[in-house]
Amino acid sequence: MAEGQGYEMNLFKTTEGSTGRLLQLCIGYFSFYVVTGVTVKYFTGSAAAGLPGMNEIEYLAFNTIGGNLICLVVVLLFGWYHLTTIRRIKAGPVTIPMEYLYIIPSGICTAIVIPTTTLMYLLPISVMVAMVIMRASVIIISRTVDALQIRQGILKKHVYREENIAVLFALSAAAVNILWVGPGDFEFVHSVPAMVILGSYIVAYSIRIYIMNYYKNTRPAGTKLDNQGFFAIEQISASAAMVLAGILLFVLPAWTGSTSRVLLKFHTAFISPHPIWPWAVVSGLAYGMVAFFSVFIFMFKGRTATFAGLVNRLTSLVAGTTATIISYLLFQDRFPKPQDWLSLVFIFIAVGFLSVAERKRTAELARTPAH
Repeated sequence: MAEGQGYEMNLFKTTEGSTGRLLQLCIGYFSFYVVTGVTVKYFTGSAAAGLPGMNEIEYLAFNTIGGNLICLVVVLLFGWYHLTTIRRIKAGPVTIPMEYLYIIPSGICTAIVIPTTTLMYLLPISVMVAMVIMRASVIIISRTVDALQIRQGILKKHVYREENIAVLFALSAAAVNILWVGPGDFEFVHSVPAMVILGSYIVAYSIRIYIMNYYKNTRPAGTKLDNQGFFAIEQISASAAMVLAGILLFVLPAWTGSTSRVLLKFHTAFISPHPIWPWAVVSGLAYGMVAFFSVFIFMFKGRTATFAGLVNRLTSLVAGTTATIISYLLFQDRFPKPQDWLSLVFIFIAVGFLSVAERKRTAELARTPAH
């Protein structure tokens, strides 16, 4: 059996591409996403209930700063930015890895994904519902990317029937939450801000997932799949894009005389910050940790975008359910409704089909000669 392709299930000693390594990533992803979901509801909870009561834009700004700081510190401290390349090209007076041509755009898309994710949590819906909607969207994207790259000849694998069935159950989970609207529930599809946020998230993630899988599927035989290098360049690009966007948003009210409520809140967040703002930055560290696990699952060795996308999204959906229950118990936030539990049932059915697909994939990889 080829190294890294067996059924290694020891969570403390795993090899690249093994099921055990995948489980490690899922456990880390789940844990930090629960923290992220709970802290969102804590910091923006009502001051009348004894919670900080930060406004949504203020929390988004400082939480994003914390998330980006942890990513930048890690990639710079450990030198992950030294990307293993298959070819260097000239860019003016210097030569750069040719992968920069598509990883940097992926980073710009990440700069859109990060704030829109937090904004989804800040809508008047539970963390669980927000996650179901976003994750189902990404599952569709992942399956579409596989279909496109198979047609282009970039992806040499095929998608198992069980993966397609898992996609259908995951989509059913999202449909239940979006279409089953009771009296007094937030009507997501009729909210322009909600649809703009979700639309931006979907477009940016579509480009990003295509690029991640293009990188993974175009490595020549024997070339290192440098996921850490990819992550580093993507995060540095994302941070630069968000800093530039933040500066622009900060000065726009003064330059244009705009009275936009969102821009004024963003400006005020830094001119007259909430007393607890440093802790909002600290809360962003959990979301920054989520980024590491998310990318490494998406780019996991030997798996299709459909499979990796499903594992990534379903893990966070279960985390969303956990965060919703914890938020309810601690802060009397929204408790999951019947449709939320039905969605979760569909998610667990999807996980069952995924487990079958994973056994097939590891067996397939074991039969594949190592390069």
